[in-house]
Amino acid sequence: EEAERREDDLALDEVPEDMRESVEGNLALKRVLSSSELDGADAKRRRAGEATGQRALEGVKAEVIAKWRLEGDSAVAYVLEGADVEDVEAVHRSNWQPKPFDENNSCAEQISDRLVRARESKFPPGGALGAAAAFAHRWGLGGEEGAALGGLCHKDLRYVMAHYDGGRPVGELAEEAGMTEPEGERAADAAPERPGPLALGRFPRLELIDPAADALVLGDANLTFSVLLAEHREGLGHVGRILATTFESVETLRERYGEIDETVRRLEEQSAEVLHGVDCTRLAVDPRFRGMAGKFGAVYYNFPHAGVIRRFFDSHPFVRWRHENLMQLFFRALRGFVRPGGVVRVSSNSSATGVRYSDILSAAALNEFVHAETLPFLEWRLRGYRRSYGDRRDASRRPEDGEIYKSQKAQSDMVYCFSYAPSGEAPPKPRIRYPPAKRDMLDSSEGWFRGLSPDARRLRIEEIYRLFLSYVEGIHVG
Repeated sequence: EEAERREDDLALDEVPEDMRESVEGNLALKRVLSSSELDGADAKRRRAGEATGQRALEGVKAEVIAKWRLEGDSAVAYVLEGADVEDVEAVHRSNWQPKPFDENNSCAEQISDRLVRARESKFPPGGALGAAAAFAHRWGLGGEEGAALGGLCHKDLRYVMAHYDGGRPVGELAEEAGMTEPEGERAADAAPERPGPLALGRFPRLELIDPAADALVLGDANLTFSVLLAEHREGLGHVGRILATTFESVETLRERYGEIDETVRRLEEQSAEVLHGVDCTRLAVDPRFRGMAGKFGAVYYNFPHAGVIRRFFDSHPFVRWRHENLMQLFFRALRGFVRPGGVVRVSSNSSATGVRYSDILSAAALNEFVHAETLPFLEWRLRGYRRSYGDRRDASRRPEDGEIYKSQKAQSDMVYCFSYAPSGEAPPKPRIRYPPAKRDMLDSSEGWFRGLSPDARRLRIEEIYRLFLSYVEGIHVG
């Protein structure tokens, strides 16, 4: 399936300086993918071992690969080289060992999974998490203080969460909150004496956002979520507008969804604007987003996915880097377009192995989007749109209403809720995961490579690299 290049993208020097970092990660990936050659090691990324093409690991990474006797496994070396030292040390201390003859997962897959779980041990659970619990985790509040938060009424809980900075104990702020009176003029002042966690949880569940806020919907393949959001906001009397976007071109959408033109018409009748061919990681170079800095008070991205690589599971380290990068670059791109206090909703399955829940939480935190709550998708007012696969499968079949993707349970679908709280300081650079080198794949027996002849393997590697490059360039080929 041919796809047009994004020839209208702005040049980097045309992008406001404070937005450039959201694009530079994509450019760095593009350079790596464009320059990688199958024959010969990449000196910058290997630094040594040029005769064999093996990556040169140091410190605890060298120790652990030697302990496992996997020095010759190029896929394992790739996984360890990109891992955080802290996570490698945690796995090393645990005395865990990969199983070389596991029928389902290679050593590289097992090690990658173990490292991810070591990282996730520092995160809150991926399932439902109320506002008080999310706040307590963010501030490291446990014991009596954490329990005290959960026992506050709505008014007092909001007060404590608004004023707590680590300098004064929760109990002292709670006493102070008890002496305040609600203003009674805002939705946030409703039901002041109701249990705090319950009352706070009603706002995201009922999607009670700022009535005047403009909303941005990203990656809405068949646009049915945008229709549902427009109807919801119209029913509440909101005046904020909706910008609904799809990743695919309108021509591709017409092939997959016969009703797409009617759907667009419905949205336009509700004063929504529709844009096609929008890459959520490249908003800053999209000329259609010029003049939209700080415009949006609400952003929605449902079930993000970086695209399928045939014969590889989403969790495989040779392809999972794309999913982690998707979240890093998505949240970095949003910084230029979301106003302070704006809300972001990202729906995903808490057991997903492509875009993992920890990818969402870590990317949000790095970019100053505060994790406010995680609510079950089935409890969300906007759950009733028609899901799609978002690729060519939609032309012949689609998930029926209420159906979910294979190997994922509906009860595990979550909505991760965030609020943008910029500090005014420059955030750390986005964490970009780099792809395996072609030599890594050639020397491995991962996925579909197992059993292929050298020539067939080379052809498959070139095909995969073309897919990698197309996704980085914002071109959907699935």
